[in-house]
Amino acid sequence: MDVTELTRLEIAYCVELDRPGNPFQRRARLLQSIWRAERGHEVGRYLPRGCTEPRPLGSRLPTAWAKETLANYLTETIRDVVRSEVLDPVKSRGKVYGRPRIFDNLLSSQPLAFNLFGELQKDLELTTTVMRDLTGGRVDEVMGIKFEHSPGRGDSRYTGDHSAFDVFIEFTTPGGKSGFLGIEVKYHDDLKGGRDCYRVRYAEVAELMGCFEPAMMLRLRTPRLEQIWRDHLLAGSMRIQDGDKYEDGLFVLLRPRDNIACATAVNDYRACLSNENSFSEWLLEDVMKALMDHTNAKWVRLFFDRYLAFDKVDTELAAASRHG
Repeated sequence: MDVTELTRLEIAYCVELDRPGNPFQRRARLLQSIWRAERGHEVGRYLPRGCTEPRPLGSRLPTAWAKETLANYLTETIRDVVRSEVLDPVKSRGKVYGRPRIFDNLLSSQPLAFNLFGELQKDLELTTTVMRDLTGGRVDEVMGIKFEHSPGRGDSRYTGDHSAFDVFIEFTTPGGKSGFLGIEVKYHDDLKGGRDCYRVRYAEVAELMGCFEPAMMLRLRTPRLEQIWRDHLLAGSMRIQDGDKYEDGLFVLLRPRDNIACATAVNDYRACLSNENSFSEWLLEDVMKALMDHTNAKWVRLFFDRYLAFDKVDTELAAASRHG
């Protein structure tokens, strides 16, 4: 079956899965289906709610094969990083990687984080140049990149919960101070996930951070904003607790431009802030531009083709429409 036939099947799956649905989620699912089909990877399966038999889904890979081959990852360098960070039982101890999603789910944001930052972990000179651009010079030199990082899961000195950053970048400032970027990566997500239990520690950290509008504190506990808030609080708690180690800290939410559900949540979150010194939003497209300004590395083009080449979706949708 060729790419077009596979994609047309996937169009039907997407309409059924997402009704009434999120338009960006449908397009992202289709793009991942196209990427998989172009490479000749077999279709994975999933079990729909209320069903007893699994069915094919174009944005999935066969689970056992995906884990063995790490086909969800773009280059051998990235696959080596995944082997080190995820498959090494010592290094991955205490970290929460969604299994089997990190292997077989083409839409998952955890693989995206590795596909974007895995090569950068091995090229800190390029990472430094790109982070300088993205932070307006706040970063002087990047010292290292970690994945699924928390200073202490469940540790009451921080937020007391199990929040972690998808990507954690340590850097020095132009003044020679130490700092960090704690990055939460989103792709097709709509921020409507489950809530965590509220902790009194959140209010304590929020007051010490001094960047929240007092009248908005209850709004921050709503489902669409709570995950952003908890990650932001984790960054703030690190600045408070580890101020002797980190003299600067910034929480970043990274998302695609057209993920409107995510954009709306971020705009609502910003309305709760009295200042944004410790919070930033990056667009995936802007990160790509910064990379392309400084390198012609093949992996950057591979990443764009995998996650942002939505013209392919438009082509397939038009073809599907012509053929009924």
